[in-house]
Amino acid sequence: MITRSEDYVEYCREAARHVRDVQDLALRGKNAGEITRRINERIVREVELSPGDDLVDIGCGDGTLLRLAQKSGVASAIGLLATEEEVEVVRGLGFQVQQGFTDRLPIADESASAVVCNSVLLIVPRERIPASLREIYRIAKPQARIFLGEIPSVPGPPPEPEFASARETLSYLYRKHGLRIWFGMLRRIVYWKLTGKPMIIRGGAAVSFYAQPQEFIAIAEAAGLELVRYWPHDWPAGRYNYLFRKSVALARGESIPESA
Repeated sequence: MITRSEDYVEYCREAARHVRDVQDLALRGKNAGEITRRINERIVREVELSPGDDLVDIGCGDGTLLRLAQKSGVASAIGLLATEEEVEVVRGLGFQVQQGFTDRLPIADESASAVVCNSVLLIVPRERIPASLREIYRIAKPQARIFLGEIPSVPGPPPEPEFASARETLSYLYRKHGLRIWFGMLRRIVYWKLTGKPMIIRGGAAVSFYAQPQEFIAIAEAAGLELVRYWPHDWPAGRYNYLFRKSVALARGESIPESA
């Protein structure tokens, strides 16, 4: 039987092991390169990235933002990814990349003047969101610009159904998604059968965290982040982008409660 898993870390690990084009690490599907470039160019403008900045890109994907940052003449640009497999691929492009999770960032205190975390928090379990935001606060310099992007305001679509046999799975994928997806799954099934490995479809697209803007702003403010503005994301609909700064008051020494 083919089973499904929405374990995002394992999904990223598998994607990196079988990646053919580094742009696939952006996990944006068809025309990923163009979409990713456009989104990250907007991020550069929103955070006003400039020479001398120290950037941390949490969930740097294929390294597009790191590349744009280097062109901007930043002092440093560090990317973080969920798995060592992704790190190896992106590091091979000449970028400074480390493995790390949002609630345990391997970055020193107050070392980033610009922090970007785009299309990442939506796959973080809700109970880890406050700790993740506190970590972003910790690594940010006073008055650092902080971009938190593509936060869903509503739940994502339900997961794809599971079927008892490979034939039923292939039939469903052909009807729902067409020949390209059908053929890709056929190749994976053949590989699983030849190697004897478990047949697991790793979706990786399930939304773990979503919040209406006012709720998310309240969570971020409790972590010490001060809202600058927020606006609807262009696509997909139902997501919002947020620009924060590190709160000056808290940066001067007030503590953040662990219960925030």
